[in-house]
Amino acid sequence: MKILLIGKNGQVGQELQRTLLPLGELVALGRAELDLGDLAAVRAALAQHAADVVVNASAYTAVDRAEADEAGAQAVNASAVGAMAEYARASGALLLHYSTDYVFDGTKDAPYVEGDATAPQSAYGRSKRAGEEAIAASGCKALVFRTSWVFSAHGGNFIKTMLRLAGERDSLNVVADQFGAPTSAELIADVSALALAAYRRGALADGIYHLTAAGATSWHGLASYAIARAQARGAAFQVDPARICPIATEAYPLPAKRPKNSRLDTSKLAAALGLQLPDWKIHVDRLIDQLS
Repeated sequence: MKILLIGKNGQVGQELQRTLLPLGELVALGRAELDLGDLAAVRAALAQHAADVVVNASAYTAVDRAEADEAGAQAVNASAVGAMAEYARASGALLLHYSTDYVFDGTKDAPYVEGDATAPQSAYGRSKRAGEEAIAASGCKALVFRTSWVFSAHGGNFIKTMLRLAGERDSLNVVADQFGAPTSAELIADVSALALAAYRRGALADGIYHLTAAGATSWHGLASYAIARAQARGAAFQVDPARICPIATEAYPLPAKRPKNSRLDTSKLAAALGLQLPDWKIHVDRLIDQLS
């Protein structure tokens, strides 16, 4: 089996380079090798590599910038994905694609299931939903994994930002009324490899699945937990733990609207693969230990 990984340098892509290796011949492309804003280049790369599985771990993820550059977000998150889906449909390949909690409006009281109505509230969310729709419209074989609050040891993310700020400031204001499951790129990549193996042996149907860690917290809860864990590991911070202050979303206005409820129900994927997805704290602990 030949696997083409697009987006090798992102948080998830770097982990996928590890987990996909045992499944077959792996070709991995990053932004330097493939500009997803260039549809002709995308189609040429797909034709050149003629993969049996295309794994798209690349995306336009600048959520706030997308509000002023929706065309750019649509080009990468929808048009390029549509080209991948067209290739998969024509060649019989499988497309594995990652989507997001931002396709929902965040107003539901319970975790979202795969069949819930989508209602993206931001340009980024609309572009990611358009990518999902392009896959569905193509009729290709696809696994679409919606995830949320992704972090890893690679690149920038919320946890690493909070740890940096904790060393620079004596107090922090962190949003406390948005809830989700912080999910490690390591976990996403591990489960993705298991899912591909299961799909190959006919144990997993194609379709949309939710893939996050278990449990939930707020951004404030995550910041407080990560800083406390790092302190327990010997990190010295300027911030007073009592001055990590919870604030409302409205007190920290940003260009893009965030869903207040980003919790995704993962029971469909867990049951299909026979998995028990770990609590979010486990991989946060692993990250802090790596950074210590």
